[in-house]
Amino acid sequence: MRRGEPPRQGGPARDGAPPRPGDPPQPHGSGGTTPRFAGRERELRALRADIERAGLSTLAGRPAPHSRVLLIAGRPGSGRTALAEELARRLTADYPDGVLRARLTEPGGTPVPTEHTVRELLAAAGAEPVVAGAGEDELTEALRTVLAGRRALLLLDDVAEPEQLLELLPESRDCLVVAVASGPLTGVSDVRPCTLGGLDRAAAVELLRARAGAAPRITVDPRRAESLAEACGDLPAALCLVGGWLAARPKLSVSDATEQLEQVPPPMDERNPDFLGRAFRLVHGTLPSPTARLLRLLALAPAGFVDWHTASALAGCTVPAAGSALAELAALGLLHPVAPGCYTVPGCLDPLLRAALEAAERPADVMLARARMLERTVRLLRAAWAAGEPDGSPARKKLAGLPRDLRFADAAAAHAWLELRRPAILAGALAAVAEGGGELDTLARRLIHAVSRAYETYRRPEEAAPEVYRLHELVLEVADRGADGRPRERAAALLNLADLDARTGRLRQAAARYRAALDASRAAGDTAATSRALESLGGAYAELRDWARAADWYARALALRQAHGDLEGVARLHARVGGAHTCAGRLDAALREWRAAAATHRRLRDPGGHARALSELARVQEYAGRHRDSLRACRDALTAAERTEDVRLQAALRVRLADACARLGDERAARAHRAAAERLVRHAGSDAESGTGTGTGRGTGTGTGRGAGTGTGRGTRTATGTGPAGDTESAGPTTGGTDSAVSGPTCESNSHSEKD
Repeated sequence: MRRGEPPRQGGPARDGAPPRPGDPPQPHGSGGTTPRFAGRERELRALRADIERAGLSTLAGRPAPHSRVLLIAGRPGSGRTALAEELARRLTADYPDGVLRARLTEPGGTPVPTEHTVRELLAAAGAEPVVAGAGEDELTEALRTVLAGRRALLLLDDVAEPEQLLELLPESRDCLVVAVASGPLTGVSDVRPCTLGGLDRAAAVELLRARAGAAPRITVDPRRAESLAEACGDLPAALCLVGGWLAARPKLSVSDATEQLEQVPPPMDERNPDFLGRAFRLVHGTLPSPTARLLRLLALAPAGFVDWHTASALAGCTVPAAGSALAELAALGLLHPVAPGCYTVPGCLDPLLRAALEAAERPADVMLARARMLERTVRLLRAAWAAGEPDGSPARKKLAGLPRDLRFADAAAAHAWLELRRPAILAGALAAVAEGGGELDTLARRLIHAVSRAYETYRRPEEAAPEVYRLHELVLEVADRGADGRPRERAAALLNLADLDARTGRLRQAAARYRAALDASRAAGDTAATSRALESLGGAYAELRDWARAADWYARALALRQAHGDLEGVARLHARVGGAHTCAGRLDAALREWRAAAATHRRLRDPGGHARALSELARVQEYAGRHRDSLRACRDALTAAERTEDVRLQAALRVRLADACARLGDERAARAHRAAAERLVRHAGSDAESGTGTGTGRGTGTGTGRGAGTGTGRGTRTATGTGPAGDTESAGPTTGGTDSAVSGPTCESNSHSEKD
């Protein structure tokens, strides 16, 4: 499985064996069905008619500058989302560019950040991801640009505030927005809300009959069935719960069911009866104690998503037992199946579950259940990462030793598992930081680290960057807690965030974060992070063409590396300082640095690095008009390169020697060197075709450490991206160094670049 490939579903679990995480498990008993749509034909006709009807602003000569909005308003459990989905299904042919869905309120009532919603809609529209760290204005503009000229339908569920909707409205009049909310949205023009109450009585009885199963109880006693529907307030969600409860009791009469429902004490007032709450308490009160406790704990499920492993960890039971309990809850209508073995908690039940959890469970037990769930997620993420490692690697060997229900069959199964659960995993990390009160910070950091590693294996960097950016922000938030905070973790988070900023061109923001990371790493006494921050600051200023500051920060990093005897870092930083001085036109200083870089590579017994440094020394000598010195340096570089197997490097040095000879008037030697270079290039090409080439391609740096390449093509380049959370070895923006093609820096702002 390569990064960016679509996942495939793993194979089914073997009979009698616990399922693997990537398998489509087959629970015991019914898996439940999503409640089917019933009634609401009058509302559907009104909504379709409202699409063509001119709004009040249009009639007044001030048409709204955005798409038409249809609002479906109703209390939780009224079937408002089901009506919106049915409307979208019937309008599919009218909007050929598809239906884009997003939920704007998280379980617990927290509004979903606009950034998350916009990225979700852009992904659904098949657009390229916007760079990590982009502001809300940039994101919403990108969404409007993508939707311009398209004929798409946006279904926005659980809109909490009008501002949420206004930020997402397309400007194209060819699009349609269907919004679902609990009440009117003032400030949104040309909106006539379709307000929902209960179903009409015939539709309510029909839904009850469909959910109650094959027993003819509803048909033979229609009056009592109407009484039962009335006791449910004709609300679809309450009817589904009571119907599922009846289906589990085939010998119970409709009359007895109505009597039991009416005996449930309703916490309601006469003007606002809580029919859904009463139906929930009836079903919850008759569940076996372990199943009822699991149901309450599902309020902790991130993003309302639950599978066998989540339920097992929350309840502290075996995976098969959790699967059986989830299937039972789904059959009762308390969960909605979304994939084999995977369910979501209906949004209308979330407040009821949270209230029941608070009333029945001790806070310490709730925290323990949340910790178990996070720990299980961390283990599964590590197993998913290991499944993508090469066969025979230590990670794969460790994976083979895990229990079967924590192992993935292969990388494809791990990829499928990760993609399906990705929103829930991110929601779990956010909840651990926001709701753990500091008690879950260690687990949150481990979870973030595991997610980062899994993303490196299964997702393309540009796809993962926005979510990785948010994860590093969470690490920073955790690190800042407490009186003294955690300076080492703060430094790591700031470095990773700055790397992402630099990669997307926000260089001044990156430089500010590198400075903050430098302060934090010094406070922590972390030499590696301090050196990385200093070097990255030099790279950021080099990208900004501020060569004086770049050389200064590189020199500080160099002094630190020298103090700790890191010869590889010293060689790399001499090269970067030399590159910055070259671009600034300080050629004498540049010559000193390149000589020092060459000497350090010689001490390291690195002939390739030695040759590259000498080649750059020759280039600077050319700039300074010292052509004979340049020729000698080129010859020394070629001598060093011939001790390597890098044919391309030798060819490039031959070309440089030819140019140096030509400048001194030795055309015969110049022709000889060019001919030798051509033979080497042909040799390298034939080796590459046969797969036996040993030379390194253009841009292979001499630096060490994660992401510490040192190319010198066209001024600067940015090194590889961020590592896992807490990793301080990923180099940020870099410049200088020595390139295997020995092209040297060609700084746009440097007046000597065209000399000679």
